[in-house]
Amino acid sequence: MINLDEQLKNVRTAAIAGHVRPDGDAFGSCMGMYLFLRTYYPQIDAHVYLEGNFSDAFRFVAHTDEIITSYPEIEPVDLFISLDVSAPDRFGSALPYFNAAKRTLVIDHHISNPLFGAVNEVQPDSSSTSELVTLLIGKDRLTKEIAEPLYLGVINDSGVFRYSCTSSRTMEIAGWLMDTGIDFSKICDVAFYQKTYAQTHVIGKALSESMLMLDGKVIFSVIHQKEMDFYGVGPQDLSPISSILRETEGVEVAIFLYESGIREFKVSMRSNGKVDVAKIALFFQGGGHVNAAGCTMNGGVHDVVNNIVAKVAEQLHMLSAGTEETAS
Repeated sequence: MINLDEQLKNVRTAAIAGHVRPDGDAFGSCMGMYLFLRTYYPQIDAHVYLEGNFSDAFRFVAHTDEIITSYPEIEPVDLFISLDVSAPDRFGSALPYFNAAKRTLVIDHHISNPLFGAVNEVQPDSSSTSELVTLLIGKDRLTKEIAEPLYLGVINDSGVFRYSCTSSRTMEIAGWLMDTGIDFSKICDVAFYQKTYAQTHVIGKALSESMLMLDGKVIFSVIHQKEMDFYGVGPQDLSPISSILRETEGVEVAIFLYESGIREFKVSMRSNGKVDVAKIALFFQGGGHVNAAGCTMNGGVHDVVNNIVAKVAEQLHMLSAGTEETAS
């Protein structure tokens, strides 16, 4: 594992950025790193950039008001720290600043990450990028302020320790963070379970209009832009839907789409373990993890869903064939 202090030697300016439309792990890892630099490296002029709306529920984290959401003309920084970004195109408007930086450090846990930094700390077996940032900072340097966003990131990507990416190391690191005195129960409620009234309505619509396919092994649902406008919600409000769909009995893969343009859909996939949805997402120029991945696809709803389901069917058929060969 890299030595974070070595990476920060002689650094005077730093930029920290996560992926567009930041979820809890992108937000948490970026803010955890930013608060660490503020505390232990005050001589570094550091800024954190997050493009796109993040949940208002995250605003309990200290210094959230210092996040920069647009990219003004700035001088190239000494070090650009990329957190939870699986590929350069996931930076959005931050990409030119990454490319212009004197040095780049990529910290991530996506299996699809092509190691695009000058220095890379990519561990696909880690529950979250926030887990990696916690390890790099070290137990003895965690403060309550630093721990809050990092705990948020860990519970976001581990599904509050329910997903298969949760390891004994994840639990140990969660213990480190809890030992700082954070209100871990409140963080779980506010950042993971609590939903706005509008969210409750749009989630209800997505669930009630969901459809089973492939003999009940796939479930999918879609929300169109006109429905988002009607309920007054944005993409960040839709993030729980794919995980809730995945909990349907007998389902191996949940697919959720929301309209992002004319005949364009953002796709979120969740797997219960048999199907590697990261492979499917990568085929459609997306990325992610074995059990959670996404991509952007063009076409009509049925075109998009049928193309994805065909890839799910391929994997399930290969698994079934392999089981039959083993049995014979």
